[in-house]
Amino acid sequence: MKLKKQVTVCGAAIFCVAVFSLYLMLDRVQHDPTRHQSGGNFPRVSGRAAGWESGQAGRGSRAGQHSLRPFGCLARGLFPAGVSACGGRDPPGKGHRRLSPWRLRPQSQISVLQNRIEQLEQLLEENHEIISHIKDSVLELTAHAEGQPVLPHHTPNGSWVLPPESRPSFLSVSPQDCQFALGGKGQSPDLQMLAVYSLLPFDNQDGGVWKQGFDITYEPNEWDTEPLQVFVVPHSHNDPGWIKTFDKYYYDQTQHILNSMVLKMQEDPRRRFIWSEISFFSKWWDNISAQKRAAVRRLVGNGQLEMVTGGWVMPDEANSHYFAMIDQLIEGHQWLEKNIGVTPRSGWAVDPFGHSSTMPYLLKRSNLTGMLIQRVHYAIKKHFAATQNLEFMWRQTWDPDASTDIFCHMMPFYSYDVPHTCGPDPKICCQFDFKRLPGGRINCPWKVPPRAITDANVAERAQLLLDQYRKKSKLYRSKVLLVPLGDDFRYDKPQEWDAQFLNYQRIFDFLNSRPNLHVQAQFGTLSDYFDALYKKVGIVPGMKPPGFPVLSGDFFSYADREDHYWTGYYTSRPFYKSLDRVLEAHLRPLRVESARAGHRRREGRLGWLLPLCPPSWRCSARSVGVPGQGPSVTPSLRRGAEILYSLALAHARRAGADGRYPLSDYALLSNARRNLGLFQHHDAITGTAKEAVAVDYGVRLLHSLTNLKHVIINAAHYLVLGDKDAYRHDPAAPFLSMDDTRPSQDSLPERTVVKLDASPRFLVVFNPLEQERLSVLPVLVDSPHVRVLSEEGQPLPSQLSAHWGSATDTVPDVYQVRGALVPLPAPILSLHSPCGPASRPRTLPPWQGRPVSPPLWQQASPHPNTSSRRSRTPRPPRTSPLSRGPGSTEPGALPRQQPAGPRVPAALLRRGWLRSPCCPQVSVLARLPALGLRVLQLHKSFDGHAALKSSVRLYLHGRDSPVRKQEAVPVHVFPATADDFCLENQHLQACFSGRSGLLQSIRRAGEEREQRVSSEFLVYGTRTSKDKSGAYLFLPDGEAKPYAPKDPPVVRVTEGPLFSEVASYYQHVQTVVRLYNVPGVEGLSLDVSCLVDIRDHINKELALRFSTDIESDDAFFTDLNGFQIQPRRYQRKLPLQANFYPMPTMAYIQDTQSRLTLHTAQALGVSSLGSGQLEVILDRRLMQDDNRGLGQGLKDNKRTCNRFRLLLERRATANKDGRPISFPSLLSHITSMHLNAEALVMPVAQEKPAPPALRSFMPLSTTLPCDFHILNLRMLQAEDDSLPSAEAALILHRKGFDCSLEAKNLGFNCTTSQGKLALSSLFQGLELGSLQPTSLTLMYPLGAASNSTNVRLDPMEIATFRIRLG
Repeated sequence: MKLKKQVTVCGAAIFCVAVFSLYLMLDRVQHDPTRHQSGGNFPRVSGRAAGWESGQAGRGSRAGQHSLRPFGCLARGLFPAGVSACGGRDPPGKGHRRLSPWRLRPQSQISVLQNRIEQLEQLLEENHEIISHIKDSVLELTAHAEGQPVLPHHTPNGSWVLPPESRPSFLSVSPQDCQFALGGKGQSPDLQMLAVYSLLPFDNQDGGVWKQGFDITYEPNEWDTEPLQVFVVPHSHNDPGWIKTFDKYYYDQTQHILNSMVLKMQEDPRRRFIWSEISFFSKWWDNISAQKRAAVRRLVGNGQLEMVTGGWVMPDEANSHYFAMIDQLIEGHQWLEKNIGVTPRSGWAVDPFGHSSTMPYLLKRSNLTGMLIQRVHYAIKKHFAATQNLEFMWRQTWDPDASTDIFCHMMPFYSYDVPHTCGPDPKICCQFDFKRLPGGRINCPWKVPPRAITDANVAERAQLLLDQYRKKSKLYRSKVLLVPLGDDFRYDKPQEWDAQFLNYQRIFDFLNSRPNLHVQAQFGTLSDYFDALYKKVGIVPGMKPPGFPVLSGDFFSYADREDHYWTGYYTSRPFYKSLDRVLEAHLRPLRVESARAGHRRREGRLGWLLPLCPPSWRCSARSVGVPGQGPSVTPSLRRGAEILYSLALAHARRAGADGRYPLSDYALLSNARRNLGLFQHHDAITGTAKEAVAVDYGVRLLHSLTNLKHVIINAAHYLVLGDKDAYRHDPAAPFLSMDDTRPSQDSLPERTVVKLDASPRFLVVFNPLEQERLSVLPVLVDSPHVRVLSEEGQPLPSQLSAHWGSATDTVPDVYQVRGALVPLPAPILSLHSPCGPASRPRTLPPWQGRPVSPPLWQQASPHPNTSSRRSRTPRPPRTSPLSRGPGSTEPGALPRQQPAGPRVPAALLRRGWLRSPCCPQVSVLARLPALGLRVLQLHKSFDGHAALKSSVRLYLHGRDSPVRKQEAVPVHVFPATADDFCLENQHLQACFSGRSGLLQSIRRAGEEREQRVSSEFLVYGTRTSKDKSGAYLFLPDGEAKPYAPKDPPVVRVTEGPLFSEVASYYQHVQTVVRLYNVPGVEGLSLDVSCLVDIRDHINKELALRFSTDIESDDAFFTDLNGFQIQPRRYQRKLPLQANFYPMPTMAYIQDTQSRLTLHTAQALGVSSLGSGQLEVILDRRLMQDDNRGLGQGLKDNKRTCNRFRLLLERRATANKDGRPISFPSLLSHITSMHLNAEALVMPVAQEKPAPPALRSFMPLSTTLPCDFHILNLRMLQAEDDSLPSAEAALILHRKGFDCSLEAKNLGFNCTTSQGKLALSSLFQGLELGSLQPTSLTLMYPLGAASNSTNVRLDPMEIATFRIRLG
């Protein structure tokens, strides 16, 4: 440490000597008689003054010689005409030279002056080489030493300022990589869903027996030349949780279905059956005998039993993230390969409530060749049936060459049950559901029961059924027909197997024995049907059948009848949707970019771009910059566990220490994968299960979350140890602890308090991103006297804030809410720069160079009218400093308060909304390596180097309840304020309403125009008619009404050097808007959180709406599964609820100039109901069932924290709107990563004695292109299910991005490479032993394994590689 300080001082001294020598040289030039021409007088310029002035002005210089020419007033050709190089303007007509105000001699004297300047510049150029050598010498000394960071400081006007980033960011994008987002390549699809929606009238005319369709007719001889081929596909749809829990369904029904299947399928080789939910199948497999397993393998081998899709569940396609969709697909496919040796060929999705275009892409890349879907808007089905477009090649909107095409079959009728699958008339089809035979538990609603098939009635019954088959076949283009035969949890008793199979076989035998009927009917699997169709049209599986259309787009939103749109489940039970995303992040480090090779050396070189510091300042080649999201409500874990475990195990094996490493952690990983996969089920993440089932899911998620934390702790422990031989795994005494806990499945996280004493406490921080980031990390401590140091002992910038805990113990779970009351990631913003009273009443951005007033925490006397400095309403000038209104104070005096103190509403206290300061929170600015671990120190410090304090203003607006304050952090309480105010940093300014505390506008740096971005809360009711909103349906009683709380909000404004925030406490929602005072990604957007509690509402839904002056008209954009963007249009011909769509990660609106993106950390429903609007549903509380089978409403609401990022971007070039394709910018992609993958802080549990030497861990040695994303690094299973093999799956995704948005001050270093990536040097300290490209789920090798480690991906593509690290 001492050596590093000496190096820093030495470097600064050498540079100062060099600059001083230049100063002497200037004097020598001016006074040297050999250079002085007779009579030549010219103004003398101080070298020190000129150098310092231009050095200050040139702080932003990044490279080259300009940074080494501090004497800008002598430079020629660098300034526009009329502008002096030394500042000010030249006299008119005098060009670039500033002439002396003294009288000059004849024109020859001007030439002499020019010669003198040229000679001086020549000397400067000669000295440039000398200075470069000096600089290189110092760099050699500092190449491996981290510079002393410069801490935040006050400017003369009182504002907090962070030092400039020593490593300037850059964005270098190849022009070829920008072409992809422009589109225009490839052939347009025949069916584009956005255009189809615009075309259809959605008039819902009565279609007769097929109520939602039309009357179907045919000619009897249509099949004379080509017989109709019918495949009846028996199936049983098993929900892994809905009315019953997963386990209860298994024990009550599923195990009996599968046991009977093995028995009954062996009775007749003509029988067929399909199964899709591997979660159930694997549980059953673990409990059956070896003989039964062998029988299953025989049934699969001879084609009687087909595993369709093969995922762990049949996932929801609206709310699920594509990582989780892929993960559950891999889990199911790997299980099938290992246990049965089968690879799925066809996809089966009969029950998800709408269909995403992400799913066909994933199935295609998993090497499936066909798929089936069911729940599509009835008007779409009718239109496609009328045009024979129910079968099509489904293509991605961004695909230029048809490489993503997959054949898709859409079922035409209302449901997948037997009455709606044989043909258009459910009354007739129900008569062929032989489970409904008289005497059974269920019957036909149409009052005509089935009849057992006998020799006496087989002819009549067969003809009746054949008529339905023929009518259904008229809706398709081929003479091959698919007829599913099943329903939910069917075939659970042997009697049903006999009733269905025996009666249908009698019908088939009759039909097949009558050549005049021209039909061939049989039982079949889904792949049997697709194979027959491919054969009929003469193609191989996977190819496009001639004459079949190509479709692009998705099938949201879904309506099954009338105006009953299934758009409520996009938000239902948001607490569990958020918990799902937390577990997801823990199981995978969500977005992972690599650290730069040799980054410390390059960092040192860039440090020379900093100006000289005054002697009293500490200079550093390393400075602070882009923050990341610190762990508060949702730390990053699941993918983090996967990757950290894989890296730790690879390093341990390479060091021969795998015997000491806990390989048993793999079983915890496997269990977490399966629980996360289970929750992707279309009645789990959707929030549409019974209350007890939701609790069961929550318990499973929490159990896995806890286990993943143990996996991460064990991996991090090994990786940060300086001496790996000292590693010992002790489950009873973990080396690290987590900084938060969840006491129960329905609680928000509670933060851990770090106890400080004389010896340092150590923190290990994990960055789950694939990109190095500068993050502001929150840590709770038990003392305000805290100092934070780096691993090398250098002080880090930190801010001390009050951590707001419950003000009362009335509610027993108040402490559970405490962690959510700082729900935003701990990184934070800077402060306001308020204007004086005479200025326009709002803070002026510093980039305009106007005078600003000190921030409130530096003013001597906080008083109610201080907010007028931030007011957006002009106020008359004060006549006296004493006339400040009630409660005002004299300068230097304490605020006047009533003896009992200001009071707040008791209702807020009961809810836990208003918190009094509890434990101090310190927020630390630290640079984190990509996918790496950083070691920090906490010291108890009573000197001047402790954390800088924030300041709080609390506006009660007339409320009457006590408020406790804390000495460590100033809290100023005011009765009320009506004045608007602003927060700002170097990138943007955000202004807020003084009364509501809600956002009003945003202004970007360098822009005169203020963008209106106002937020408000709204409430939807439900209808008074019979049909009401429920878990599935959104049936509002009209447009939303403004949220009208009983009392005005309490508004809390926190300001500090690293962040500022505005918190507004309403009766049912607390919102916090935070702005970070850091350059780059975090400082370019607003962090918004809403802590919602509507448990006393009845049939209400709470919405948050942003209204802007962006001229978006009826267009908006939502993401599909976090994978791609789907353009939307507000359809005025449809009801309000039809215009809501799922938003798993983002939605945006735009016009020719701006784009506003709302990023989300949890899946919710979103819409744009008017031009310039974005609206998101936060929570729903509904008292009744919506008649879709659940049998209950949504009454188990939890306190839920919804977290967002609001990003306003300028569009540099406006692409044509109305296209069926759109992409986020690179900044938008990375903003989403930061929101969804927060840094994870792990305190070292050991307090005494001092822990062993710790060392930061940087796993990546090369930089990934900025459009590459490591989706996962997943260890594969060994023969022993509980242990890992020597191989891992590396899954990469190359993101598509839009170059038309302005890319300035992004705060990250980024290049693109036309999709090329060298993997050989990616992992530092590990060798890539083998690299085998495979299908997405590793079931099929794609070519032979190669020694080459260079890969290439097209934009949007996902690629999987089987690798071996060692």
